[in-house]
Amino acid sequence: GEEIIDVIPWDEWWETALEDSSNPQIALLPLHPDIRAKFDTKAAWEYVRGMAGKPYGYHNMIFSWIDTVANNYPPPLDAHLVVSVMSMWARMQPAYAANMWNEALNMRLGTKDLDLYEILFETERRGITFDQLLTIPEQDEWIYSDGKSTTCVAFILSMYKAAGVFSPFSDSVQVTEFTIKDAYMLKIFEDNATRLPGWCQNEKDGLSFCQILGEFRMELPYYNTLDPYANMNENCPSLPPTYERPPRC
Repeated sequence: GEEIIDVIPWDEWWETALEDSSNPQIALLPLHPDIRAKFDTKAAWEYVRGMAGKPYGYHNMIFSWIDTVANNYPPPLDAHLVVSVMSMWARMQPAYAANMWNEALNMRLGTKDLDLYEILFETERRGITFDQLLTIPEQDEWIYSDGKSTTCVAFILSMYKAAGVFSPFSDSVQVTEFTIKDAYMLKIFEDNATRLPGWCQNEKDGLSFCQILGEFRMELPYYNTLDPYANMNENCPSLPPTYERPPRC
């Protein structure tokens, strides 16, 4: 069936998680008291209800990790191979290609309804390369043919953004540029273990957050370490095998 954003009660979701045979690893990351104090619950719920039923964010899914011309692709992948794969998919499944990247590339050019080959022509006409086009940051306010587009992590961060968590940088932070790692690195979470719920049992595992489900011990490198800043995560290299990034990335 169609994959959409849905809002379900915690108890129902938790029961599903407990019955999930894939052994999900789930952590609870409470917000810091200072963040909770300024959290606009009404605005958060307005955003959530407004997104309910919208399709999953395939339009911009691949763009959150492409920030640089060459320093995000694991070798031998590069922008040339990316466009080759796009071209192949455009021939085999044009509707799939339009959903996954054509609309997003049109957004970056300020055009509409161009197919991949027309996009390549327009890019060349403007004197920019395709790999440069891929690095143009996604904008949270872009509205695609089926509405705003958010993946799982972008949906949560968009709710946080609506609630004022990124203030005073809300207007200059595009959360659709964030990966999961970018999200948990944000310095917005509880940093005092004594304020975590007693059932966390994090002391035994030495965790600074609550792992509430999963067979394996979760690790979140650089968890809760990076203060939000303007234009966050828009120009961050990340190459394997270490995926080390410069300061403020």
